[in-house]
Amino acid sequence: MGGFFGTISTKSCVNDLFYGTDYNSHLGTKRAGMVMFDKEKGFSRKIHNLERDYFRSKFEDELDSFSGEQGIGVISDTDPQPIIVNSHLGRYAVVTVAKINNLREIADELLERRMHFSELSANNINQTELVALLINMGRTFVEGINLVYKKIEGSCSMLILTEKGIIAARDFLGRTPIVIGKKEGSYAVSSETTSFPNLDFHRERDLGPGEIVFLTADTLEVLQEPFKREQICSFLWVYYGFPASDYNGINVEAVRETNGKKMGEQDDTEVDSVCGVPDSGVGMALGYAEGKGVPYKRAVLKYTPTWPRSFTPGNQERRALVAKMKLIPNPALLKDQRVVFCDDSIVRGTQLKDNVKTFFDYGAKEVHCRISCPPLVYGCPFIGFTSSKSDMELITRRIIKDFEGDDKKNLDKYAQTDSPEYKRMVAEIAKRLGLTTLKFARLEDLVESIGMPKCRVCTHCFDGSSYCHEYDNEDERQLKLDF
Repeated sequence: MGGFFGTISTKSCVNDLFYGTDYNSHLGTKRAGMVMFDKEKGFSRKIHNLERDYFRSKFEDELDSFSGEQGIGVISDTDPQPIIVNSHLGRYAVVTVAKINNLREIADELLERRMHFSELSANNINQTELVALLINMGRTFVEGINLVYKKIEGSCSMLILTEKGIIAARDFLGRTPIVIGKKEGSYAVSSETTSFPNLDFHRERDLGPGEIVFLTADTLEVLQEPFKREQICSFLWVYYGFPASDYNGINVEAVRETNGKKMGEQDDTEVDSVCGVPDSGVGMALGYAEGKGVPYKRAVLKYTPTWPRSFTPGNQERRALVAKMKLIPNPALLKDQRVVFCDDSIVRGTQLKDNVKTFFDYGAKEVHCRISCPPLVYGCPFIGFTSSKSDMELITRRIIKDFEGDDKKNLDKYAQTDSPEYKRMVAEIAKRLGLTTLKFARLEDLVESIGMPKCRVCTHCFDGSSYCHEYDNEDERQLKLDF
């Protein structure tokens, strides 16, 4: 997915930028970059590969090369960023959290207009540079950003560092979050509120869908009011989010515990204990234990000294090894026990299948699994939350193909909670993974736990829905600007 952080202050903000960006590290693993603006030295930038290392170890020794009172940083799962641009809008740097599905089509259109691309990402178009080229087509930053909203298929939130301040623009439908923080003499903007407390920022507010703001050290100016429609990703609370973070003012851990409690109250399976699969399954498991009235025990632990990161490599063989290495079972809490394991989701099922076998090998009498979201039936076209290249990597779609001869047939029925197709699919997943029982959270319970109206939360990966049913002409008018 990716995350970013920016700050502007009346004094040097190098340390705030460094640590604030670092607090987004759980959101991506491929690239990281920081850029600062100093009135005397201009822009300074560093970009590093994170696939074999961590943000702090890559950048810590280079902090003395940065200076200035404003800067932006990014943890990226896509391109090397930030991009520094010279244009009629002035010199600026930009970072994005984006997934652009029609990248090639837009690039071809720009090339026909005799524009060129200088940045490559794994020999492909750098999507952050493409965003910058679109911005440059506007007469103002606001017009350029709206052209990005109009052109791309997918999602895009961004931070722009200018010589005068920072522009923050949230995705047109608000799929990814942007939060504003404030302390005396400084503003900050981040994907995660987790970035704020230890740097003494307090959460001021969230940007709305499509909202654009301009920040100086002591002012916040709204350049474009929020749009009416919203589709914030529900998976933020299920998986991406750090437990202490809030999105739209709604805390991640609180949602996970509420969701787990609902499932525990509804579950009549007889068990001895509950365990959360670290890290994102723990909150749900605590709630489940409370709702079920059974003890929470740490029957499996994450080995954090060398395996602290949530995301795993794209290579399947290495991914399987990493998944096995970072989780260590506790035989003393497994032997002769009927254990419920709570986890955030099942994508391919490879890791869970290996874990289930290990739990039985260590003496578990029964291994039950409870998942904090519905089955992932549809691939996500809006946010890159897995390394899957095809919907057929989803265990649900492989099973549907086995049942129907076509992985796209009757998807609506398989996505409908407790339909005959749904029950058959879930039973088959349990069988293939070697589970005693398997249950997924009901979509209705997940949405209720989040506490937002269903039409404002994107649940596409569960039920194939993508947009609000309501339609606002003003939102559309905003995007019909003629460039």
